[in-house]
Amino acid sequence: MAAYVELYMDQGASFSNIININDDITNSDIDISGYSVTSQMRRSYYSSNASANITCTITHAPSGEITLSMTPQQTANIRAGRYLFDVMMQAPDSGSLRLLEGIITVTPRVTK
Repeated sequence: MAAYVELYMDQGASFSNIININDDITNSDIDISGYSVTSQMRRSYYSSNASANITCTITHAPSGEITLSMTPQQTANIRAGRYLFDVMMQAPDSGSLRLLEGIITVTPRVTK
């Protein structure tokens, strides 16, 4: 089962969050070399189109570190409100696993 988290994104500002993949039983890092990671945000589970793609970068594969990010230009194009998101990891053998899911609240900007 995926971990659940609530995140906040400021409209028109840089967005960055680091997540680490580890084994809950042994409390050790999981090497994710060779894997790929993707993430999207949507208004609802039933939205046919993603509101945005979140850039996922494996920043340190041996320790299972992944960075989720968006540029200020990307976050500026997202309407303020609550969105659903998840982070999916694809294994080299084509298997996939949902690592993280939750809500992203986009707060409106004042200064333009």
